[in-house]
Amino acid sequence: MSGRVHGISPALRPFGESVFATVSRLAVQHGAVNLGQGFPDFDGPVEVKDAAKRAIDAGAGQYGRSIGLPELNRAIAARWASLGKFEVDPDTEVTATHGSTEGIAAAILGLVGPGDEVVLVEPFYDSYPACVALAGGTVRTVRLSAPDFRFPVDALARAVTPRTKMIVVNTPHNPTGRVFDRTELEAIARIARAADCLVLADEVYDEIWYGERPLSIATLPGMRERTVTLSSFGKTFSLTGWKVGWAVAPPNLSAGVRAAHQFLTFCGATPLHRAAADAFGAPASYYEGLRADYRARRDALIAALRGAGMAPFVPEGSYFVLAPHASFGFADDVAFCMHLVEKVGVAAIPCSAFHLAGTDGRRDAEAHSLVRFAFCKRLETIASAADRLRALRPVTTP
Repeated sequence: MSGRVHGISPALRPFGESVFATVSRLAVQHGAVNLGQGFPDFDGPVEVKDAAKRAIDAGAGQYGRSIGLPELNRAIAARWASLGKFEVDPDTEVTATHGSTEGIAAAILGLVGPGDEVVLVEPFYDSYPACVALAGGTVRTVRLSAPDFRFPVDALARAVTPRTKMIVVNTPHNPTGRVFDRTELEAIARIARAADCLVLADEVYDEIWYGERPLSIATLPGMRERTVTLSSFGKTFSLTGWKVGWAVAPPNLSAGVRAAHQFLTFCGATPLHRAAADAFGAPASYYEGLRADYRARRDALIAALRGAGMAPFVPEGSYFVLAPHASFGFADDVAFCMHLVEKVGVAAIPCSAFHLAGTDGRRDAEAHSLVRFAFCKRLETIASAADRLRALRPVTTP
């Protein structure tokens, strides 16, 4: 077959099927408890669902405004300001996207061009490099390393070049669970200002944290004008299938996001936008309860993994836990995860999926050393996984 009729664009051929789709498919195939893909197995607030039903019954079934329904954008802007950040114009600085994943695509496709470099922090959400490839950009990487996963500031300074257009910063971080502190974010900001580059701040887990509230890099001096901040209604309200996200950015950067957004999805689902706007009126007790519930789930999963002979890293935010697998004697994280899903009955994500594949033929032992488990699940689900994980047996050294 000639190259002209190849089914996949050359830019996307290196990426293959998303690891999340692969693992969820295997979980169904083997009847495994799915602790891989990060979606809750419990429902969102009934009040929010009822608001969507009312919107549907009221006839909200047509296209909405491309950048987001006015009431949704106003609610996002009000929530942003209420958290002590800064006032934003809902019409020029807020763009509602079809989930935060579309926000990533819109920001990168709308602001990055051929020859531009984008610095990603490994391990990373696998959408980032694919979007950079679609934009014609080049990925440069720095890496968080166990056990503390501190931001590699010196490595970032070396990775930034005159061609750097954007640095992508995700906090709370998926998959490590790190919440970057003020010192780390100020160092990133200094580098971005010195290089005169943009920052894409992926803050989809900004309401899921267990210590101090995460700091938004856009609030630091000289960063508002160069930062696009993304977040997600689905993560905060446990309705990931609604695909409601948003981007907050100054008008000139919002213009780039919107230029791509209009050709990706044009607009979101009108009744869901109306319901999301209502949801932002939730009292502080809702967010406090969300964090308390996730803390209990986190602690239950940590206990389950320790009971199975693993040594997980306790996350500061998000709803993911990383754990090494070396004590079980498998060749790499992929082999271990295949054993988990096929023989143990628990699905997890091999962390190498969050790294760029090597091009020199050498194996990257660090990239293959960890697996990710999600705890956005009912306590009963985590307990079921714990029962199955007891079948694991670490390799004993003579």
